[in-house]
Amino acid sequence: MRPERLRGRGALSNAVGRYERHSRTLLDDGWSNSRAAPAMPQREVPFAGDEDSLPPLRTEVTLDASRTIIARNQSPDISFDQSINPYRGCEHGCVYCFARPSHAWLGMSPGVDFETRLFAKPDAARLLAKELSAPGYVPRTIAIGTNTDPYQPVERTMRITRSILEVLRDFRHPVAIVTKSPLILRDLDILSEMAGMGLAKAAISVTTLDRKLARAMEPRAGTPTRRLQAIRGLADAGVPAGVMFAPAIPALNDHEMEAVLSAAREAGARSAGYVLLRLPLEIKDLFREWLDANAPDRARHVMTLVRSMRGGRDYDPNWNTRMKGTGPYAELMARRFHMAVRRLGLNQPSKPLNLGKFRRPPQSGDQMALF
Repeated sequence: MRPERLRGRGALSNAVGRYERHSRTLLDDGWSNSRAAPAMPQREVPFAGDEDSLPPLRTEVTLDASRTIIARNQSPDISFDQSINPYRGCEHGCVYCFARPSHAWLGMSPGVDFETRLFAKPDAARLLAKELSAPGYVPRTIAIGTNTDPYQPVERTMRITRSILEVLRDFRHPVAIVTKSPLILRDLDILSEMAGMGLAKAAISVTTLDRKLARAMEPRAGTPTRRLQAIRGLADAGVPAGVMFAPAIPALNDHEMEAVLSAAREAGARSAGYVLLRLPLEIKDLFREWLDANAPDRARHVMTLVRSMRGGRDYDPNWNTRMKGTGPYAELMARRFHMAVRRLGLNQPSKPLNLGKFRRPPQSGDQMALF
């Protein structure tokens, strides 16, 4: 894809997914720049197949006809076993996003397709109410934002995440949210009410305090300043707020770890976490391509350090090491994190979210209790 079409996007290419049998490659045969090529009259419109004539990429949203909404996992290194993702794909365009390979399951590219061809679940609230009303359902904290961001730009108009929170509030069901969008403050009326009952908490992802770097890595996400303001807004409303320094990228943003944690603590964060850069499947090529274009002077050094924490590979998928890495550099990063957390008073013991308030609200047609 030509650079002028990718303005405001994170990925720099759109290679087909790993399940596709055929791929296409754009090659420049030199004719467009040849002096011998005849000049095109100004009145003539380029033919439809000429990519130069195409408009900038726009975001497309397709309605997803999912039959269930709660996803479950058994990963031993993840703190939740239930989650909801209102959207597939994410317009934030974070080049490092570990969810990108999931678009290949849909026959699309984990590259530009992931951030321009989205799938929304408009029936999420109805499906959630149905699943929570099932006789055998046992309440456990539901995580939102574990794959793609629930407060990405399309949420402003579709309001699917808000409709999910309304259902969780009515059922008195605990929820934990992760986002990098200040749009979460729109739903403070629901979140503060739930937090008052011990049913809600949220974490804001702050990858860097450098606005220029954030713009390059996360082109359509909130600025670092606005994310810190989101932490403050949550904390002021009584919603337990945390900060996620994720991903930590060696020689690119890892030197900011202490500064990010300190700024978040000042804004009101109570908890903190970090995750090392993960490069599974297609992400390794997308990220290396982005590095070569945006940090050519450091690209080789960054990847050398990444491999030193991944057993010599671009990625190590093993449980319990995939999030933090191994080796001396990974150990140093972990030590720095724990020292900063201790110094700032983060991650103090706190009450878990309340599971005991869960209830099934009465539905129209239900028989009233005798007593």
